[in-house]
Amino acid sequence: MNGPFDLTGQTAVVTGAKRGIGLAFAGALAAAGADVIGVSATLEPEGSAAEALVASHGRRFEAHAVDFADRGAVTAFAEELRDRRIDILVNNAGTIERAPAREHPLRLWDHVVEVDLSSQFALTQAVGAGMLDRGYGRIVFTASLLSFQGGINVPGYAAAKSGIVGLTKALSNEWSGQGVTVNAIAPGYIATDNTRALRDDPARRQAILDRIPVGRWGDPEDLAAAVVFLSAPASGYVTGIVLPVDGGWLAR
Repeated sequence: MNGPFDLTGQTAVVTGAKRGIGLAFAGALAAAGADVIGVSATLEPEGSAAEALVASHGRRFEAHAVDFADRGAVTAFAEELRDRRIDILVNNAGTIERAPAREHPLRLWDHVVEVDLSSQFALTQAVGAGMLDRGYGRIVFTASLLSFQGGINVPGYAAAKSGIVGLTKALSNEWSGQGVTVNAIAPGYIATDNTRALRDDPARRQAILDRIPVGRWGDPEDLAAAVVFLSAPASGYVTGIVLPVDGGWLAR
């Protein structure tokens, strides 16, 4: 019998898998035994860092380039997956646009909400249908600290990530009784491309660091254990939750 955190024989879809948090998620799931279908707007068909990382754990990797700002591309990819056995779906693809709310262009709002929220539902609806038919699945969204707070100069991102929390709970209410758990991880301030602007601003960088009790910015690998737990048989009675991995930020 496999252990409670063993994913051997399972297939995981990880969106936003090219770099950063998504790359760390792909590696963690492969290390636990899962084969990985990686998805990102510019993911190379062969030779990517994600492929190399998954292969280093002896698991299979399949690459798909899908622009999550393109509704047609997302729905077409979702249809490709509809009849495949997908055990784990990690909705991590995302983007951020920074501009004060008073002058925030609506095209930036629309872009962020499409990528960070609407496309997440479109993909989850299709993959989740197969999980429901089979009576088993694990769905994990990437939320944010801005699912709890408003942030500064990122109204579209804050709204979309707050929406992810509502979507997580709504899907959990409908699906968990049929064997499909739905949860979210809320990363803290992680050193990725999305936080580059903050880390390049000395005042903002220090203000953020001063509020993190563990005393450092997070690394993508800090999220590895959380995604494995929420994807594994061990979390079968855990659903509808948002798990912060933030170095203690929210406790301050």
